[in-house]
Amino acid sequence: MLKILAPAEKRSAFCDGVSRRNFIKVGGLGSLGLSLPKLLALENQAGIRNSHKSVILIYLVGGPPHQDMFDLKPDAPREIAGPHKPIGTNVDGIQICEMFPRMAKMMDKFTIIRSLVGAQAGHDAIQCYTGFPNRAGTVPPGGWPQFGSVVGKLQGAFDPAVPPFVSMCYDCTHGPYNEPGPGLLGSASDAFRHTGPSRGDLTLQGITYDRLSDRAKLLTSFDNFRRDVDASGKMSAMDTFTQQAMGVLTSSKLADALDLSKEDPRLVERYGTGDTVKRIDENGAPRVPQSFLTARRLVEAGARVVTVNYSKWDWHGGAGNDIFSREREDFPIFDKGITALVEDLHQRGLDKDVTVLVWGEFGRTPIISKQVGRDHWPRVAMALLAGGGISTDRLGGEADSRPVTFAEVFATLYRNLGIDVATTTVTDTKGRPHYLVENGALPIRELI
Repeated sequence: MLKILAPAEKRSAFCDGVSRRNFIKVGGLGSLGLSLPKLLALENQAGIRNSHKSVILIYLVGGPPHQDMFDLKPDAPREIAGPHKPIGTNVDGIQICEMFPRMAKMMDKFTIIRSLVGAQAGHDAIQCYTGFPNRAGTVPPGGWPQFGSVVGKLQGAFDPAVPPFVSMCYDCTHGPYNEPGPGLLGSASDAFRHTGPSRGDLTLQGITYDRLSDRAKLLTSFDNFRRDVDASGKMSAMDTFTQQAMGVLTSSKLADALDLSKEDPRLVERYGTGDTVKRIDENGAPRVPQSFLTARRLVEAGARVVTVNYSKWDWHGGAGNDIFSREREDFPIFDKGITALVEDLHQRGLDKDVTVLVWGEFGRTPIISKQVGRDHWPRVAMALLAGGGISTDRLGGEADSRPVTFAEVFATLYRNLGIDVATTTVTDTKGRPHYLVENGALPIRELI
């Protein structure tokens, strides 16, 4: 990201006086996901900025065990049922795992989809972020863009000081666990990533507003960098970010949203905390429930889409990875964090404007393995939704009466943001239009 250095800062520099470290930061400006001024103008003409709807997408890395969470089978044989018991909730007819007592008390604010179908068998997060499977021969030039990139492209920034798409996701050493990026939309639609350079780089670092607001000087400083050093196109796209980059740099709104020290400590405690560095499992994401709180702060500040990856849920069993021991460790922490998020949104009056989606790339096998684990099971998976005006009656809570596809879930998210998937398209690098969801999928009728 862009960092304007105070003249007195000591650094090891190139011959033009710019440090190697901060050259990389300015060169990485393309990853901010900042909006084109033309898109902002078109957005205003269309009246889109009159409302602010948002989505928080939480990816449970590795595939959560749906039958141990929301679809327990206590009367099944022992090798299927597992040790956990179902408990009733405040919605008649809906039972969930006993290790989610907080969720059980507010189940009327959640919707469970127990019949998510069409998943792939391997660990690949693309479908969770884009709605499209990563099948050979079906991917357009540049790749499918992830949901946040599409929304940022179509709707732009709600507030010039806050990027429309912010990623709270940590990098995973297993590449397919990571977000796929903006795909065919190009680097101008990439996410702003909180795990990049420090929060301090969002400030002016000693440069006055008057000096920064001199557009000619700012552009001249950009031109000092050789655009041909970045073959990815991020340097050549930098001009498209200038207007909103200035908004980010001259406002503390984004930095404040990322700063949990400004939050009531009692609320932080309600969400729970985790180690942002330690990986519970070697190649997953850290278990950081406070990311849910930061996501709430970001959508409240103006972000349209915030993505979060959370912990590691690939529990095949074996030494040190007994699935039920891992569930006893992970489930209560998740229960605390997700219920704090949904309760917080309701208390702030954001529940009709913010949709929360929680899911993983597939489900787990009904039969418990000899290693005391559950393996990959793409035939059925689960999703948990809250907010956004989604129905929470019994029919909506138990959508297992029919198969539900990833595309239908994304169509529902787009609808909640005011985007019509039946008519809206994005264009790839060859000028060909593509619909936002596959196979003409429509929003889930039971939830709208």
